[in-house]
Amino acid sequence: MKSIGIILAGGSGTRLYPLTKVTSKQLLPIFDKPMIYYPMSVLMNAGIRDILIISTPQDTPRFENLLGDGHQFGVNLTYAVQPSPDGLAQAFIIGADFIGNDSVAMVLGDNIFAGHGLKKRLNAAVEKAENGKGVTVFGYYVDDPERFGIVEFDKNLKPSARGELEITDLNRMYLEDGTLNVELLGQGFTWLDTGTHESLVNATNFVKTVEQHQHRKIACLEEIAYLNGWISKDELMEVYEVMKKNQYGQYLKDVMDGKYQEHLY
Repeated sequence: MKSIGIILAGGSGTRLYPLTKVTSKQLLPIFDKPMIYYPMSVLMNAGIRDILIISTPQDTPRFENLLGDGHQFGVNLTYAVQPSPDGLAQAFIIGADFIGNDSVAMVLGDNIFAGHGLKKRLNAAVEKAENGKGVTVFGYYVDDPERFGIVEFDKNLKPSARGELEITDLNRMYLEDGTLNVELLGQGFTWLDTGTHESLVNATNFVKTVEQHQHRKIACLEEIAYLNGWISKDELMEVYEVMKKNQYGQYLKDVMDGKYQEHLY
């Protein structure tokens, strides 16, 4: 059994109007990268190369224009449409054929994760899933948990009072089944939501501060792919040639020159 990934990047983004009236929230910039790069980096750091991106009918072509088939990142990207935002757990229904009998990791397209040891925890979760040792749910303490989504299991999943398929219901079924592993991201980890104007700015400021002080980039997909051995130096050079006039391109040059031998997280 292998592991595949799903990024749910749908929704109308009304809390970010007027910014999102003409584009997807997950295509907005977080410092020097589109927001979608950050959840993609989480899956890639977990060693996952087959990824399904689910978005709205109008935004799906925009993601395809940005990311293509994913070969430049050493991954295989597939796209699917979510006609209406009917809950997080709906992603598993939309992606049923893509998932098949594989284990799957889902991440939201508007969440940003960072912290020392994250890659190790991600790999451990993948190993548990591939060895049939249950599902892992990552948790993080927040002051307003009602803002965050919740998970259910199979055909017994019914819409909640707000008409959505809740992720917590799915989690509850795994808990009752005895196959739920909870991985708490505590001190030293950052988990950012980007659903409001203020949180969007906070996320950008966080990424900018970390990158400037640590001299490493968060969610540099080309770097992750290169250090994972998924793309060659020549392939990385092609990307560098396109971006060499900006600081992102110069960072890729440093990666090629061997300045960074280890993953950031």
